Amino acid sequence: MTMDGLQPVLAALSGFGAADRREALEIMGGVAESAARRRIAEDKEDPAGTPWPEWSEKYAATRHENQSLLMSEGHLIDSLQTVVSGDTALVGSPLVYAAIHQFGGEPVGMAIPERPYLGLSSEDEVDLLSAIEDFVRSKIE
Repeated sequence: MTMDGLQPVLAALSGFGAADRREALEIMGGVAESAARRRIAEDKEDPAGTPWPEWSEKYAATRHENQSLLMSEGHLIDSLQTVVSGDTALVGSPLVYAAIHQFGGEPVGMAIPERPYLGLSSEDEVDLLSAIEDFVRSKIE
């Protein structure tokens, strides 16, 4: 989401106290975290809707029937968390290998394609704005 898209949200929240702003950030982080979980468990595509690259044939041969992209034992999805600090909400995973799945690379001599699971789609942005609108409305009423 661009900062331009957040301006109305930030303006609405500027009149609230620190505790309410923190609650709003937790809500926004929760929307982003839920989107990441959905991408890993179901969508198998980046926030723009581009499907993730399939496993290589060699790697696919090592996988079990109930495993799918980024869902081997479930550690990545289980590790996702939202951390609120100051006026920032961060969503991600502390796992060492989480970034390589997001950005791709060659950590051990084999290429791992990027499979972005973090970020907001346009639908996620609508959900986020709706959640914050509901939050602001509940505080005003």
